[in-house]
Amino acid sequence: MPNTAKRSKLQDQYLQAAVATAPPGRLLLMLYDGAISFLSQAIEVLEARDYEEANRLIVRAQDIIAELISALDMKYEVARSLYQLYDYFNRRLIEANVKKDGVPAGEVQGYLKELRETWAKVVADVGPGAASQPSAAGMEV
Repeated sequence: MPNTAKRSKLQDQYLQAAVATAPPGRLLLMLYDGAISFLSQAIEVLEARDYEEANRLIVRAQDIIAELISALDMKYEVARSLYQLYDYFNRRLIEANVKKDGVPAGEVQGYLKELRETWAKVVADVGPGAASQPSAAGMEV
């Protein structure tokens, strides 16, 4: 087994363990981090005109947004607002993918960074289990 394949397998195992043991607040931050990272990469490969890879990375970010949507508890107003925002993100990412344009992806990435920063403050103030408290977060994690 090549060294890179072994390293990748170990990284995957580490990531799976980190996700399985992460408290809900940390898991939420990991989702945001993943989407932000995928969009950074997508913007770079769009500039390099590697549209197949850009598509893959944008779809990965959309998968994370779908996961964020699925965690929303719609009986809370904040969840309904987040749903509208996440829906907007998806529409902008579709536009980025169809038009092969990094501008909409960059816009979404900027909003995700702001949201991640806000959630990080909540997690720091309330604790890593914060996202599991529906009344505070409007989310089911």
